[in-house]
Amino acid sequence: MFYAILVLAALGLGASLGLGVASKKLAINLDPRIEKLATMLPGVNCGGCAYAGCGAFAEAVINDGVPVTRCSVCDSSMIENICKEFGFEAGKFVRRVARILCAGGNNRVGKRFEYNGVMDCKAAALLAGGDKNCPYGCLCYGTCIAVCPFGALSEGPGGIPVVNDEKCTGCGQCVAACPRDIIKLVPLGRTIHILCSSKAPGKEVREVCPVGCIACKLCEQVCPFEAIYVQDNLAVLDYGRCEQCGLCVGRCRPRAIVNERSPAAAA
Repeated sequence: MFYAILVLAALGLGASLGLGVASKKLAINLDPRIEKLATMLPGVNCGGCAYAGCGAFAEAVINDGVPVTRCSVCDSSMIENICKEFGFEAGKFVRRVARILCAGGNNRVGKRFEYNGVMDCKAAALLAGGDKNCPYGCLCYGTCIAVCPFGALSEGPGGIPVVNDEKCTGCGQCVAACPRDIIKLVPLGRTIHILCSSKAPGKEVREVCPVGCIACKLCEQVCPFEAIYVQDNLAVLDYGRCEQCGLCVGRCRPRAIVNERSPAAAA
């Protein structure tokens, strides 16, 4: 019995010594700059930068030269402080926020059938493409609202989500969650938007939605900055070219193009 105890003690001592040596030999020396940068990042681990979390993003910035402006949650002051601390070039910082490019809520667009499943857009879309008459429009079951880690989205008129620009960080969680691909990240401060994502012919759009784009090209013709073009039966806005003159808003027959500063936009 005593002999067995001695053998076990010897084995335990040998294992502990082996682990001690291995820990020193295999130890990873983490760059202290990575730890420092990780503490200066927001720490929300939202994944908007396409990395697993703020720690992984910090490692990519230090080791691979990924620009710190890729963190959409950092505001301009945070970017400035990080660049000053580490000697990075800040570059041009453009904050982006989410926009739901659809105005065809349940108060405007009817249903093809009665859906009684899980109140989730992805689940609804799996059933015959969704219950909405418009196959491209918002399903209005609030999946984007549920996934937003910052509480920046809430239900609006007709079930179409609205975005609180002060809370939105542009992390992209809602973009990834939308099965209809109608949520886009746009530069903050832009007030003119095309609130339609339908690529159906104009005749079909008119049959199901009173505020859908009918690809008439009047907006394209009137824009002096060539910021709007029609592609696949849908008017597309180039925010980089748009000067927000509002001419397209006035010429859009179905009012698919809106100026958020106008009271009519919320009608």
